[in-house]
Amino acid sequence: MVSKRKIINDPVYGFITFRHGLLLDLADHPWFQRLRRISQLGLSHLVYPGALHNRFQHAVGAMFLGQNAVEELRHKGHSITPSEEESLLAAILLHDIGHGPFSHALEHTIMSEVNHEHISLFMMRELNRQMHGRLDMAISIFEDTYPKHFLHQLVSSQLDMDRLDYLARDSFFSGVVEGQVGSERIIKMLDVANDHLVMEEKGIYSIEKFIVARRFMYWQVYLHKTVLSAEFMLVSTLKRAKWLAEHGKELFASPSLHFFLYNKITGHDITTKPEVMNYFAELDDFDITGAMKVWQSHEDRVLAMLSSDLIQRRLFKIELRKKSFEEAEIEKRKRDLEKQLNVSKEEVEYFVLHDKVDNRAYDSLNDSIRILKKDGSIIEAAEASEHLNLTAINSRDEKWFLASPLV
Repeated sequence: MVSKRKIINDPVYGFITFRHGLLLDLADHPWFQRLRRISQLGLSHLVYPGALHNRFQHAVGAMFLGQNAVEELRHKGHSITPSEEESLLAAILLHDIGHGPFSHALEHTIMSEVNHEHISLFMMRELNRQMHGRLDMAISIFEDTYPKHFLHQLVSSQLDMDRLDYLARDSFFSGVVEGQVGSERIIKMLDVANDHLVMEEKGIYSIEKFIVARRFMYWQVYLHKTVLSAEFMLVSTLKRAKWLAEHGKELFASPSLHFFLYNKITGHDITTKPEVMNYFAELDDFDITGAMKVWQSHEDRVLAMLSSDLIQRRLFKIELRKKSFEEAEIEKRKRDLEKQLNVSKEEVEYFVLHDKVDNRAYDSLNDSIRILKKDGSIIEAAEASEHLNLTAINSRDEKWFLASPLV
């Protein structure tokens, strides 16, 4: 048999080679190709015009970093068999396959109780069934039931390939240079001790930069106030569409979006009912954007206004504070907008958005980064850091926001 190989030219890392036939089979599957139509950064392109990359690119990039990590760990004497490598890379490649369009916006509107990791695992199991068990080991690594725990940590941990890629990739496409991380340097410093992924002591400065970059990227990109305004406007738009559908109003929608608008669907339904899974696997960003373009002229004024504001980038004015907004201030904003927009008390709820967001760049309680010292001892990263107060970064940084239209 001729070995199946494919080379992709990636703007972040250069040429990436698919070295295993299984990985190519997975990449060619319609469920994985769907990730080309799922934005990696949601609506962040409304703030950073270059941030138009997708989850397909991210998954392939994470797989590439996984290849490099395997080579480095083998070089240091750790046994990773060819089948373990193939399965590890498959798990990394598929880690985001369960993401829905605009991710979290849908979790609070047209679906409920949705966990993309659970959906990813379900889709992996279905792919495994279709491929006659070729993903058995990959699923075991993904679920952390495989005997080598460090392989799972390359898929999911505070030093996993997912985080290393999305920081580098999101920084590259957004142009926010503070997010740049030395992925190559970090991978070169990886080691394994007591079946745990560890970092060599001389790599502590790279870890410090990695954690700081993650913190910067959250406030400057992922939780940028204008991005928050756009994404919560999308939530509000989909909530209104769902409400109209529940009250029998006809809405333009693709078959997959129509299914979720006119049925009560939970994450459990997606992972237990084949029909629901099939509709989910057809849903992508284009369904949502295409619907909103048409909804701009819908007879329901609320849906039309929200859709038009998003499509035409007339974003709500947003304010962030370190303390929660007083209820009296929120109520006054609602009363003022009722008059100015000429909407009812119920309808104004779609135009006054308030919530809390938090940023925790490093979480030592649930999953600390371990540093391997030259004497063979292992300490937690915060203890090893001499120049950076990782204890402070370990705390949860919370902010509250209030957003509404400019009138």
